[in-house]
Amino acid sequence: MHAMMQPCRCWPLSFHYFFYFSLLGTILPYLGLYLSGLAFTPVQIGELLAIFMLTKVIAPNVWGVLADRSGQPIFWVRIATFTALVLSIGLIVFQTFWALFWVLLLFSFFWHASLPQFESYTFKQLGAAKHRYGQIRLWGSIGFIAAVVAFGSLFENFGIALLPWILSGLLLIVWGSTYLVQEQRVHAEPTPLNDRFLALVRRPEVLGLLLVSFLLQASHGVYYSFFTIQMTELGLNKTLIAWLWALGVIAEIAVFWWMASLFQRFKVRQLILLAIILTIIRWSLTGQLDHYLGWIVVAQLLHAASFGLFHAGAIYLIDQYFTGSHHGKGQALFAASSHGLGGAVGMLIAGYAWQAGGAPLSYGLMSGFALLALLIAWRWVK
Repeated sequence: MHAMMQPCRCWPLSFHYFFYFSLLGTILPYLGLYLSGLAFTPVQIGELLAIFMLTKVIAPNVWGVLADRSGQPIFWVRIATFTALVLSIGLIVFQTFWALFWVLLLFSFFWHASLPQFESYTFKQLGAAKHRYGQIRLWGSIGFIAAVVAFGSLFENFGIALLPWILSGLLLIVWGSTYLVQEQRVHAEPTPLNDRFLALVRRPEVLGLLLVSFLLQASHGVYYSFFTIQMTELGLNKTLIAWLWALGVIAEIAVFWWMASLFQRFKVRQLILLAIILTIIRWSLTGQLDHYLGWIVVAQLLHAASFGLFHAGAIYLIDQYFTGSHHGKGQALFAASSHGLGGAVGMLIAGYAWQAGGAPLSYGLMSGFALLALLIAWRWVK
Protein backbone atom coordinates (compact mmCIF):
# COMPACT_ATOMS: atom_id res chain seq x y z
CA MET A 1 0.00 0.00 0.00
CA HIS A 2 2.86 2.32 0.80
CA ALA A 3 4.25 1.83 -2.74
CA MET A 4 1.03 3.04 -4.27
CA MET A 5 1.26 6.33 -2.43
CA GLN A 6 4.64 7.18 -3.97
CA PRO A 7 4.88 9.24 -7.18
CA CYS A 8 5.25 7.03 -10.22
CA ARG A 9 8.82 6.70 -11.50
CA CYS A 10 7.54 6.19 -15.01
CA TRP A 11 10.51 6.43 -17.36
CA PRO A 12 11.87 2.92 -16.57
CA LEU A 13 8.40 1.54 -17.32
CA SER A 14 8.35 3.34 -20.66
CA PHE A 15 11.90 2.16 -21.42
CA HIS A 16 10.95 -1.48 -20.83
CA TYR A 17 7.82 -1.17 -22.98
CA PHE A 18 9.90 0.43 -25.76
CA PHE A 19 12.31 -2.49 -26.09
CA TYR A 20 9.78 -5.23 -25.32
CA PHE A 21 7.67 -4.08 -28.24
CA SER A 22 10.74 -3.44 -30.38
CA LEU A 23 11.22 -7.19 -30.19
CA LEU A 24 7.56 -7.70 -31.08
CA GLY A 25 8.03 -5.25 -33.97
CA THR A 26 10.74 -7.57 -35.25
CA ILE A 27 8.85 -10.85 -34.72
CA LEU A 28 5.37 -10.05 -36.03
CA PRO A 29 6.25 -8.44 -39.38
CA TYR A 30 9.30 -10.56 -40.20
CA LEU A 31 9.23 -13.99 -38.56
CA GLY A 32 6.76 -15.29 -41.15
CA LEU A 33 8.94 -13.90 -43.93
CA TYR A 34 12.02 -15.51 -42.33
CA LEU A 35 10.23 -18.89 -42.19
CA SER A 36 9.12 -18.44 -45.80
CA GLY A 37 12.76 -17.88 -46.69
CA LEU A 38 13.53 -21.29 -45.16
CA ALA A 39 11.12 -22.78 -47.75
CA PHE A 40 8.34 -23.69 -45.32
CA THR A 41 4.78 -23.96 -46.71
CA PRO A 42 1.98 -21.60 -45.61
CA VAL A 43 0.56 -24.38 -43.43
CA GLN A 44 3.94 -24.94 -41.74
CA ILE A 45 4.38 -21.20 -41.22
CA GLY A 46 0.91 -21.03 -39.68
CA GLU A 47 1.71 -23.97 -37.39
CA LEU A 48 5.02 -22.52 -36.20
CA LEU A 49 3.51 -19.09 -35.54
CA ALA A 50 0.53 -20.71 -33.83
CA ILE A 51 2.78 -22.66 -31.44
CA PHE A 52 4.60 -19.40 -30.73
CA MET A 53 1.28 -17.89 -29.59
CA LEU A 54 -0.24 -21.00 -27.98
CA THR A 55 2.14 -20.93 -25.01
CA LYS A 56 0.54 -17.63 -24.04
CA VAL A 57 -2.45 -19.66 -22.86
CA ILE A 58 -0.44 -21.41 -20.13
CA ALA A 59 2.66 -19.34 -19.33
CA PRO A 60 1.00 -16.10 -18.11
CA ASN A 61 -1.31 -18.06 -15.79
CA VAL A 62 1.58 -20.02 -14.23
CA TRP A 63 3.54 -16.80 -13.74
CA GLY A 64 0.42 -15.00 -12.49
CA VAL A 65 -0.04 -17.47 -9.65
CA LEU A 66 3.68 -17.35 -8.75
CA ALA A 67 3.76 -13.55 -8.80
CA ASP A 68 0.56 -13.19 -6.76
CA ARG A 69 1.80 -15.68 -4.14
CA SER A 70 5.24 -14.10 -3.77
CA GLY A 71 4.16 -10.49 -4.22
CA GLN A 72 7.26 -9.98 -6.39
CA PRO A 73 6.18 -9.65 -10.05
CA ILE A 74 9.48 -8.12 -11.24
CA PHE A 75 11.47 -11.05 -9.84
CA TRP A 76 9.48 -13.42 -12.07
CA VAL A 77 9.68 -11.04 -15.05
CA ARG A 78 13.49 -11.14 -14.78
CA ILE A 79 13.62 -14.95 -14.65
CA ALA A 80 11.27 -15.33 -17.62
CA THR A 81 13.11 -12.76 -19.75
CA PHE A 82 16.57 -14.22 -19.04
CA THR A 83 15.43 -17.75 -19.87
CA ALA A 84 13.88 -16.52 -23.12
CA LEU A 85 17.20 -14.83 -23.96
CA VAL A 86 19.09 -18.10 -23.52
CA LEU A 87 16.55 -20.08 -25.57
CA SER A 88 16.55 -17.52 -28.40
CA ILE A 89 20.03 -18.76 -29.34
CA GLY A 90 18.26 -21.84 -30.73
CA LEU A 91 16.80 -19.66 -33.50
CA ILE A 92 20.37 -18.93 -34.61
CA VAL A 93 21.45 -22.56 -34.48
CA PHE A 94 18.48 -24.46 -35.98
CA GLN A 95 16.63 -24.15 -39.31
CA THR A 96 14.60 -27.38 -39.64
CA PHE A 97 10.85 -27.52 -38.93
CA TRP A 98 10.84 -29.71 -35.82
CA ALA A 99 13.89 -28.08 -34.28
CA LEU A 100 12.31 -24.66 -34.70
CA PHE A 101 9.00 -26.07 -33.40
CA TRP A 102 10.59 -26.97 -30.05
CA VAL A 103 12.72 -23.83 -29.87
CA LEU A 104 9.70 -21.58 -30.47
CA LEU A 105 7.62 -23.61 -28.01
CA LEU A 106 10.13 -23.23 -25.16
CA PHE A 107 11.25 -19.69 -26.03
CA SER A 108 7.70 -18.37 -26.26
CA PHE A 109 6.66 -20.06 -23.00
CA PHE A 110 9.06 -17.87 -21.04
CA TRP A 111 8.77 -14.80 -23.25
CA HIS A 112 4.98 -14.64 -22.92
CA ALA A 113 5.17 -15.01 -19.16
CA SER A 114 6.69 -11.59 -18.58
CA LEU A 115 4.37 -8.94 -20.05
CA PRO A 116 1.16 -9.58 -18.02
CA GLN A 117 3.15 -9.34 -14.78
CA PHE A 118 4.85 -6.16 -15.95
CA GLU A 119 1.40 -4.77 -16.84
CA SER A 120 0.17 -5.64 -13.36
CA TYR A 121 3.25 -3.98 -11.84
CA THR A 122 2.66 -0.86 -13.96
CA PHE A 123 -0.93 -0.50 -12.77
CA LYS A 124 0.18 -0.91 -9.15
CA GLN A 125 2.79 1.81 -9.62
CA LEU A 126 0.25 4.16 -11.15
CA GLY A 127 -2.19 3.72 -8.28
CA ALA A 128 -5.04 6.22 -8.67
CA ALA A 129 -3.46 7.63 -11.86
CA LYS A 130 -4.42 4.62 -14.01
CA HIS A 131 -5.48 6.96 -16.81
CA ARG A 132 -1.74 7.59 -17.40
CA TYR A 133 -1.26 3.99 -18.54
CA GLY A 134 -1.82 4.91 -22.18
CA GLN A 135 0.91 7.56 -22.12
CA ILE A 136 3.38 4.99 -20.75
CA ARG A 137 2.26 2.11 -22.97
CA LEU A 138 2.53 4.24 -26.13
CA TRP A 139 6.33 3.98 -25.80
CA GLY A 140 5.88 0.32 -26.63
CA SER A 141 4.19 1.37 -29.84
CA ILE A 142 7.04 3.78 -30.60
CA GLY A 143 9.50 0.93 -30.06
CA PHE A 144 7.50 -1.27 -32.43
CA ILE A 145 7.66 1.43 -35.12
CA ALA A 146 11.38 2.02 -34.64
CA ALA A 147 12.10 -1.69 -35.00
CA VAL A 148 9.85 -2.41 -37.97
CA VAL A 149 11.17 0.54 -39.98
CA ALA A 150 14.86 0.20 -39.07
CA PHE A 151 14.98 -3.56 -39.56
CA GLY A 152 12.87 -3.44 -42.71
CA SER A 153 15.58 -1.33 -44.32
CA LEU A 154 18.27 -3.60 -42.85
CA PHE A 155 16.65 -6.76 -44.21
CA GLU A 156 16.15 -5.09 -47.60
CA ASN A 157 19.89 -4.50 -47.86
CA PHE A 158 21.44 -7.43 -45.99
CA GLY A 159 18.81 -10.18 -46.01
CA ILE A 160 16.26 -11.67 -43.63
CA ALA A 161 18.84 -14.19 -42.31
CA LEU A 162 19.93 -11.56 -39.76
CA LEU A 163 16.62 -11.88 -37.92
CA PRO A 164 17.62 -14.43 -35.20
CA TRP A 165 20.73 -12.42 -34.27
CA ILE A 166 18.68 -9.23 -33.89
CA LEU A 167 16.11 -11.02 -31.71
CA SER A 168 18.78 -12.20 -29.27
CA GLY A 169 20.35 -8.72 -29.12
CA LEU A 170 17.01 -7.08 -28.33
CA LEU A 171 16.23 -9.70 -25.69
CA LEU A 172 19.49 -8.84 -23.94
CA ILE A 173 18.39 -5.20 -23.70
CA VAL A 174 14.89 -6.16 -22.52
CA TRP A 175 16.34 -8.33 -19.76
CA GLY A 176 18.67 -5.52 -18.69
CA SER A 177 15.77 -3.06 -18.57
CA THR A 178 14.04 -5.10 -15.84
CA TYR A 179 16.80 -3.98 -13.45
CA LEU A 180 15.83 -0.32 -13.96
CA VAL A 181 12.56 -0.85 -12.06
CA GLN A 182 12.44 -1.37 -8.32
CA GLU A 183 10.64 -4.39 -6.92
CA GLN A 184 7.81 -3.36 -4.62
CA ARG A 185 6.76 -6.36 -2.59
CA VAL A 186 2.98 -6.57 -2.34
CA HIS A 187 1.61 -8.48 0.65
CA ALA A 188 -1.45 -10.22 -0.72
CA GLU A 189 -3.59 -12.95 0.74
CA PRO A 190 -2.61 -16.36 -0.70
CA THR A 191 -5.60 -16.96 -2.97
CA PRO A 192 -4.70 -18.95 -6.08
CA LEU A 193 -7.43 -20.28 -8.41
CA ASN A 194 -10.04 -20.44 -5.63
CA ASP A 195 -13.80 -20.04 -5.57
CA ARG A 196 -13.67 -16.24 -5.36
CA PHE A 197 -11.54 -15.99 -8.49
CA LEU A 198 -13.67 -18.52 -10.39
CA ALA A 199 -16.81 -16.66 -9.34
CA LEU A 200 -15.36 -13.51 -10.89
CA VAL A 201 -14.57 -15.33 -14.12
CA ARG A 202 -18.09 -16.80 -14.33
CA ARG A 203 -19.74 -13.38 -14.30
CA PRO A 204 -21.45 -12.86 -17.70
CA GLU A 205 -19.71 -9.55 -18.42
CA VAL A 206 -16.29 -11.10 -17.66
CA LEU A 207 -16.88 -14.23 -19.74
CA GLY A 208 -18.28 -12.06 -22.54
CA LEU A 209 -15.22 -9.82 -22.58
CA LEU A 210 -12.83 -12.80 -22.57
CA LEU A 211 -14.69 -14.44 -25.47
CA VAL A 212 -14.83 -11.20 -27.47
CA SER A 213 -11.09 -10.67 -26.86
CA PHE A 214 -10.41 -14.22 -28.07
CA LEU A 215 -12.37 -13.71 -31.29
CA LEU A 216 -10.97 -10.28 -32.08
CA GLN A 217 -7.39 -11.39 -31.56
CA ALA A 218 -8.05 -14.52 -33.64
CA SER A 219 -9.22 -12.24 -36.43
CA HIS A 220 -5.70 -10.72 -36.49
CA GLY A 221 -4.16 -14.12 -37.24
CA VAL A 222 -3.79 -13.72 -40.99
CA TYR A 223 -2.51 -10.16 -40.62
CA TYR A 224 0.27 -11.09 -38.21
CA SER A 225 1.17 -14.25 -40.16
CA PHE A 226 0.91 -13.25 -43.80
CA PHE A 227 0.59 -9.48 -44.29
CA THR A 228 4.32 -9.05 -45.04
CA ILE A 229 4.24 -12.08 -47.37
CA GLN A 230 1.05 -10.73 -48.99
CA MET A 231 2.58 -7.32 -49.69
CA THR A 232 5.84 -8.89 -50.89
CA GLU A 233 3.95 -11.05 -53.40
CA LEU A 234 2.22 -7.88 -54.67
CA GLY A 235 5.65 -6.43 -55.47
CA LEU A 236 6.18 -3.96 -52.60
CA ASN A 237 9.71 -3.63 -51.25
CA LYS A 238 10.47 -4.29 -47.59
CA THR A 239 10.99 -0.62 -46.76
CA LEU A 240 7.49 0.31 -47.97
CA ILE A 241 6.01 -2.73 -46.20
CA ALA A 242 7.77 -1.63 -43.01
CA TRP A 243 6.17 1.81 -43.27
CA LEU A 244 2.75 0.20 -43.76
CA TRP A 245 3.26 -1.70 -40.50
CA ALA A 246 4.51 1.49 -38.86
CA LEU A 247 1.49 3.44 -40.08
CA GLY A 248 -0.82 1.08 -38.22
CA VAL A 249 1.13 1.49 -35.01
CA ILE A 250 1.32 5.28 -35.38
CA ALA A 251 -2.48 5.27 -35.49
CA GLU A 252 -2.44 3.04 -32.40
CA ILE A 253 -0.23 5.56 -30.58
CA ALA A 254 -2.83 8.27 -31.10
CA VAL A 255 -5.39 6.10 -29.31
CA PHE A 256 -3.10 5.44 -26.35
CA TRP A 257 -2.23 9.13 -26.10
CA TRP A 258 -5.88 10.21 -26.05
CA MET A 259 -7.11 7.23 -24.03
CA ALA A 260 -7.72 9.19 -20.83
CA SER A 261 -9.91 11.80 -22.51
CA LEU A 262 -11.75 9.16 -24.56
CA PHE A 263 -12.64 7.23 -21.41
CA GLN A 264 -13.85 10.42 -19.74
CA ARG A 265 -16.13 11.32 -22.68
CA PHE A 266 -17.47 7.91 -23.73
CA LYS A 267 -18.48 4.66 -22.08
CA VAL A 268 -15.95 1.87 -22.45
CA ARG A 269 -18.66 -0.38 -23.91
CA GLN A 270 -19.30 2.14 -26.72
CA LEU A 271 -15.61 2.33 -27.56
CA ILE A 272 -15.28 -1.47 -27.67
CA LEU A 273 -18.29 -1.83 -30.01
CA LEU A 274 -16.88 0.88 -32.30
CA ALA A 275 -13.48 -0.84 -32.34
CA ILE A 276 -15.04 -4.15 -33.43
CA ILE A 277 -17.10 -2.55 -36.23
CA LEU A 278 -13.99 -0.85 -37.60
CA THR A 279 -12.11 -4.17 -37.37
CA ILE A 280 -14.66 -5.81 -39.68
CA ILE A 281 -14.17 -2.98 -42.18
CA ARG A 282 -10.40 -3.29 -41.91
CA TRP A 283 -10.25 -6.99 -42.82
CA SER A 284 -12.71 -6.50 -45.69
CA LEU A 285 -10.46 -3.82 -47.19
CA THR A 286 -7.25 -5.80 -46.70
CA GLY A 287 -8.65 -8.99 -48.20
CA GLN A 288 -10.58 -7.59 -51.15
CA LEU A 289 -8.76 -4.38 -52.16
CA ASP A 290 -5.12 -5.28 -51.51
CA HIS A 291 -4.09 -4.32 -55.06
CA TYR A 292 -4.90 -0.67 -54.24
CA LEU A 293 -2.26 0.90 -52.03
CA GLY A 294 -4.60 3.71 -50.98
CA TRP A 295 -7.12 1.27 -49.48
CA ILE A 296 -4.33 -0.63 -47.72
CA VAL A 297 -3.25 2.66 -46.14
CA VAL A 298 -6.83 3.21 -44.91
CA ALA A 299 -6.94 -0.35 -43.56
CA GLN A 300 -3.66 0.14 -41.71
CA LEU A 301 -4.97 3.31 -40.10
CA LEU A 302 -7.81 1.22 -38.71
CA HIS A 303 -5.24 -0.61 -36.56
CA ALA A 304 -5.96 2.28 -34.18
CA ALA A 305 -9.32 0.62 -33.58
CA SER A 306 -8.76 -3.10 -34.13
CA PHE A 307 -5.87 -3.24 -31.68
CA GLY A 308 -5.33 0.12 -29.94
CA LEU A 309 -8.86 1.13 -28.98
CA PHE A 310 -10.03 -2.40 -28.22
CA HIS A 311 -6.95 -3.29 -26.14
CA ALA A 312 -7.18 -0.07 -24.15
CA GLY A 313 -10.87 -0.64 -23.41
CA ALA A 314 -10.49 -4.34 -22.61
CA ILE A 315 -7.51 -3.94 -20.27
CA TYR A 316 -9.32 -1.08 -18.52
CA LEU A 317 -12.26 -3.38 -17.78
CA ILE A 318 -10.00 -6.27 -16.75
CA ASP A 319 -8.31 -3.96 -14.24
CA GLN A 320 -11.74 -3.17 -12.79
CA TYR A 321 -12.99 -6.77 -12.74
CA PHE A 322 -9.91 -8.31 -11.08
CA THR A 323 -8.59 -6.46 -8.04
CA GLY A 324 -6.32 -7.15 -5.07
CA SER A 325 -4.73 -10.58 -4.96
CA HIS A 326 -6.56 -11.56 -8.16
CA HIS A 327 -5.05 -8.77 -10.24
CA GLY A 328 -2.08 -10.69 -11.65
CA LYS A 329 -4.18 -13.76 -12.42
CA GLY A 330 -6.79 -11.60 -14.13
CA GLN A 331 -4.22 -9.95 -16.37
CA ALA A 332 -2.76 -13.38 -17.16
CA LEU A 333 -6.17 -14.85 -18.00
CA PHE A 334 -6.88 -11.96 -20.36
CA ALA A 335 -3.53 -12.42 -22.11
CA ALA A 336 -4.09 -16.19 -22.33
CA SER A 337 -7.57 -16.00 -23.82
CA SER A 338 -6.91 -13.20 -26.29
CA HIS A 339 -3.31 -12.97 -27.51
CA GLY A 340 -2.60 -16.57 -26.49
CA LEU A 341 -5.43 -18.86 -27.51
CA GLY A 342 -6.99 -16.33 -29.90
CA GLY A 343 -3.69 -15.58 -31.59
CA ALA A 344 -2.80 -19.27 -31.92
CA VAL A 345 -6.17 -20.30 -33.35
CA GLY A 346 -6.18 -17.34 -35.75
CA MET A 347 -2.68 -18.06 -37.05
CA LEU A 348 -3.34 -21.78 -37.42
CA ILE A 349 -6.54 -21.20 -39.39
CA ALA A 350 -4.80 -18.48 -41.43
CA GLY A 351 -2.15 -20.94 -42.60
CA TYR A 352 -4.70 -23.42 -43.93
CA ALA A 353 -6.94 -20.68 -45.37
CA TRP A 354 -4.02 -18.97 -47.10
CA GLN A 355 -2.93 -22.22 -48.74
CA ALA A 356 -6.53 -22.97 -49.81
CA GLY A 357 -7.73 -19.56 -51.00
CA GLY A 358 -5.14 -16.84 -50.41
CA ALA A 359 -6.00 -13.39 -49.09
CA PRO A 360 -9.75 -13.24 -49.97
CA LEU A 361 -10.62 -16.45 -48.12
CA SER A 362 -8.30 -15.75 -45.18
CA TYR A 363 -9.49 -12.23 -44.48
CA GLY A 364 -13.10 -13.26 -45.13
CA LEU A 365 -12.83 -15.75 -42.26
CA MET A 366 -11.23 -13.10 -40.06
CA SER A 367 -14.12 -10.71 -40.77
CA GLY A 368 -16.47 -13.49 -39.67
CA PHE A 369 -14.64 -13.81 -36.35
CA ALA A 370 -14.96 -10.07 -35.77
CA LEU A 371 -18.67 -10.12 -36.66
CA LEU A 372 -19.30 -12.86 -34.10
CA ALA A 373 -17.34 -10.81 -31.54
CA LEU A 374 -19.60 -7.83 -32.27
CA LEU A 375 -22.76 -9.86 -31.59
CA ILE A 376 -21.41 -11.18 -28.29
CA ALA A 377 -20.12 -7.76 -27.19
CA TRP A 378 -23.47 -6.15 -27.95
CA ARG A 379 -25.22 -8.66 -25.69
CA TRP A 380 -22.83 -9.21 -22.78
CA VAL A 381 -19.99 -6.67 -22.49
CA LYS A 382 -20.89 -4.04 -19.89
